[in-house]
Amino acid sequence: MSRVAALALLWVSLAAQAHKPSDSYLHLREADGRGISGRWDVSLQDLDDVLGLDAGGDGAITWGEVLAREADIQRYVLGRLVLGVQGGPCALVSRDGLRIRRHSDGAYAVLDFDARCAGPIARLDVDYTLLFDRDPLHRGIVLVGAREPLIFSASQHFARVRLRDESPWRTAARMTVEGALHVVTRADHLLFLFALLLPSALRRDADGRWVAIADFGTALWDVVKVVSAFTVAHALTLVAATLGWASLPPRFVSAAITLGILVAALDNVRPLGRGARWMVAFMLGLLHGFGFASVLAGMGLSAGRLASALMGFNLGVELGQVAFVAALLPLAFLLREAPLYRRAVVVGGSVAVALLACLGLAERALGVSVT
Repeated sequence: MSRVAALALLWVSLAAQAHKPSDSYLHLREADGRGISGRWDVSLQDLDDVLGLDAGGDGAITWGEVLAREADIQRYVLGRLVLGVQGGPCALVSRDGLRIRRHSDGAYAVLDFDARCAGPIARLDVDYTLLFDRDPLHRGIVLVGAREPLIFSASQHFARVRLRDESPWRTAARMTVEGALHVVTRADHLLFLFALLLPSALRRDADGRWVAIADFGTALWDVVKVVSAFTVAHALTLVAATLGWASLPPRFVSAAITLGILVAALDNVRPLGRGARWMVAFMLGLLHGFGFASVLAGMGLSAGRLASALMGFNLGVELGQVAFVAALLPLAFLLREAPLYRRAVVVGGSVAVALLACLGLAERALGVSVT
């Protein structure tokens, strides 16, 4: 069983070393009976990683450097999208020049284009392959007409779309899947869960040492309190931030989340205070809510679908967490008496999480790349 725990920890450690997954935003709408008008926002940082836009090598991409590679950017980006109708593929033609637009996570190149199709567009085929060969966690957020966003990934890069509005229930279902994927594919969330749940079958005695919890029900109740506190907290800030009632700078939120993970991990090694673990989870949940809101903000959700999208995304996050707890808690409970588990897995695993959090802080707060 200890091998299983070690392999699980190794998996999260490897996942955490990857770059933060990137997003692009593609808007498609019917222009006439046989044409599509498109706008595609792609991160300049992603384009620099692929095309080397920073000719000066000074870490700053200038407008002149972008213009010098405009043709290369258009050729690369449009070459990663295939649109088609029943009559065959559509021809993509760039329109106007590049523009720059700011998103919450930095500057994006904006490409405007037209797609001329061979037949009527009652149904549109979309095959999206941008950046998947470089970043398997990249997501393409695609809006077609009045529909709610489609989320494309390396494993799901094709969709056949009817150009009609989407029901609120279908929006909620789609966002539930997205919320669950957000939990299991984002390194910061996985590290947070590991930091809080590694000692989930243990408690501290009067001397601050980890000792085994006697029964599974008590261990389960402790985990329920931790997960529930996180749920309530991130739901509060997710709603507030998505509706524009509160906001924090994305870079601050990212660094603060990583700092919170570091504190939770170090607390597993040596007690840092007397507060209950559910309080730590609540504080981290408030920060994660702002992080989740940045995901929804870039999707261009209509006001009429916002409630169902929020409900679905929250539900998906909880389902992802429940799946993680269901896999980890029984294993931790079976191993709770073993000194190797308490020393190597709980303490050693927490040290590993803390080190990875330090690397994340260096990247996010200081702008230093360590990978």
